[in-house]
Amino acid sequence: MAVPKTGLLVLDCAEPQELADFYAALLGAEVRPGDELDVIEVVGAAGIHLALRMDHGYAPPSWPRPDDSQQAHLRILVAREDMDEAEREAVGLGARPLDTKDNGGARDTRLYSDPAGHPFTLAARAQRVSAGTDRTYHD
Repeated sequence: MAVPKTGLLVLDCAEPQELADFYAALLGAEVRPGDELDVIEVVGAAGIHLALRMDHGYAPPSWPRPDDSQQAHLRILVAREDMDEAEREAVGLGARPLDTKDNGGARDTRLYSDPAGHPFTLAARAQRVSAGTDRTYHD
């Protein structure tokens, strides 16, 4: 029998409260104290659960420079018809565009960095998520 587990994506940063506020606003989630002193969590509907950890020596990723790999990033799913609005919202909250070309159709993806430099992607999906559910988008 497998031991029950919960996955949690942890992002290191210099200012966890600032980054938690960014992701809470972007994802419609709430900020909560973490289980550890230097950790703040962002929790919301649809299974959102991130943690932001204070790292005093934090240096942001240098990707998308050609000599560096992307390693990991958040992929935030958005209804295709909401992509432009989601892009304006992300940038208004402090995201920096890295590549926002409109790929059109079901494969539309737009790449940004959060205020601490972590890459994330807004990716189009065909249908909207129903408010208040934990169901993800469907193609």
